[in-house]
Amino acid sequence: MVAGVGLAVIAVVVNMMSAPDRAEGDRLQAMALEMPRTAPPDRGAEVPEVIPVDHLRPMLLDERPQEQLADWADSLADPLNIPRAALEAYGYAAQVVRLENPGCGVTWTVLAGIGLSESNHGRFGGATLDDTGRPSTPIIGLPLDGGPGVKEIRDTDGGELDGDTVYDRAVGPMQFIPTTWKRWGADADGDGVADPQDLDDAALTAARYLCHAGGDLTDSTGWWRAVLTYNESRSYAEAVLAQGEEYGRMSRAVLAND
Repeated sequence: MVAGVGLAVIAVVVNMMSAPDRAEGDRLQAMALEMPRTAPPDRGAEVPEVIPVDHLRPMLLDERPQEQLADWADSLADPLNIPRAALEAYGYAAQVVRLENPGCGVTWTVLAGIGLSESNHGRFGGATLDDTGRPSTPIIGLPLDGGPGVKEIRDTDGGELDGDTVYDRAVGPMQFIPTTWKRWGADADGDGVADPQDLDDAALTAARYLCHAGGDLTDSTGWWRAVLTYNESRSYAEAVLAQGEEYGRMSRAVLAND
């Protein structure tokens, strides 16, 4: 995948990013069963244990809990071409969900595969990702206006998240639509705000959403269902799998040679 592909995919397919009804769930399950049993991708380099943020005591940004993984992320950022802050966000999200929901098995490699597909890890359109996990320019998708191949979603948030008061748009590095963010948005860094433009928050939200959609992501069918629920496109899901597999193998090789 290359920078910007994720936003283009969303414009054509539209990631569902909402709880499917029964008919949609049955269809997604059927799609998942048709996919090759090659998922999930390589789990990648082991992530150190983390202490989750205490939401009863909001932190200052310079106490960002994802920085517990700074050394781990530093060793992998350049070889994988993933910003350090993005790796910290993916690793932290995977570890928090491991503690919350041990039966899910979501990995940082699938979050990284999605992050690349959606926004090149917050670098879409020439943006850069700062040390707190925020892109230098807000990432906002195309209007979901019912054009060719695009599902129409009229504005649901008064333009609060996407700046559009006519149609909804997917927002942030992980490309959530406003209604999904309203239901699932997480404050992962303890700053008191759930912000879809903050990759820390978006990565944890994505991890929880994937677990809800797929159940056991160590099972091939569960993994495919999770990613297809995130974006109902076979080619998208296959790209996330391939990139996650590459990140996983590369990361283990890097740390093995340290």
